[in-house]
Amino acid sequence: MELIEKALAKARAQQEATQGNAISAAEAKPAPDVSVPALASDADSPVPTSGLPGSTSVPDAPLDGIRYVKTKVELAKQSHWIENRLVAANANDQTADIFRILRTKVLLPMRENGWQTVAIVGATPGVGKTTIASNLALSIALDSNQSVLLVDADLRRPKIADYFGIKVEHGLAEYLASKADLGDLLVNPGVERLVVLPSRGSAQNSTELLSSRRMQELLPELRNRYASRIVIFDLPPLLATGDALAFLHNFDCALLVVENGRNTAEELQEARRLMQGTNFLGWVLNKGDAGSGSAYYHYGATG
Repeated sequence: MELIEKALAKARAQQEATQGNAISAAEAKPAPDVSVPALASDADSPVPTSGLPGSTSVPDAPLDGIRYVKTKVELAKQSHWIENRLVAANANDQTADIFRILRTKVLLPMRENGWQTVAIVGATPGVGKTTIASNLALSIALDSNQSVLLVDADLRRPKIADYFGIKVEHGLAEYLASKADLGDLLVNPGVERLVVLPSRGSAQNSTELLSSRRMQELLPELRNRYASRIVIFDLPPLLATGDALAFLHNFDCALLVVENGRNTAEELQEARRLMQGTNFLGWVLNKGDAGSGSAYYHYGATG
């Protein structure tokens, strides 16, 4: 753990140096087994409007005290989240601190540039991109100035619903094939200000669905509905299919997830080449410690 401890210390020092511009991190909470208020894209109840995009208040006002009406709420046990390494909302897990640092590193350039959509992508399968995307979404949701929509756009191997313990009857592929309504897909997993747009099964025509006109019309709807919203897309691996490559140009920025000891230098060079023209935020190193069963993460940016 010495490597990550040094990286974490360095990241903390950088964070303190820029704290004049960075938003202070919200207090992390354990993933609860109780219902909490959250922001829904289709909420229509008489809820407080303070801080809600579209209201007369300041857009960055705290998004607290908001509840779902139409959006489904599903509460998984905390043990299920831990089993799937969703730790960012658990103050008792030291890894949550790393995701708070990653949150700051991601939100700073996004706020400076007015970006609202970020793609999380790996060069190859199995590097932990879904784990990173899910924990980043949880960490951002703890920021009372932001709401988050987490979209599982890996239509061939979707995992987000399984990680959060969400039961999916219809997913993004069904919506893109005009077989389901968007409002029926959205789920709140029991964390305030977080909504999940899941996928299910394995869509063999995923490339066509992701590049379809219906998807092109959906993207601005997801991006522009709320000024406070950050939309995180979990994309398919760059080198495994053409899905992400056909879709990547639609996003404001992107993060590349790397697993130490799994990805070769050639794979990473090719992934970066394919990401040319995309606003590249940096890479996230995901490495498991086989001896302890834990995991650590490190963020790095490239100029």
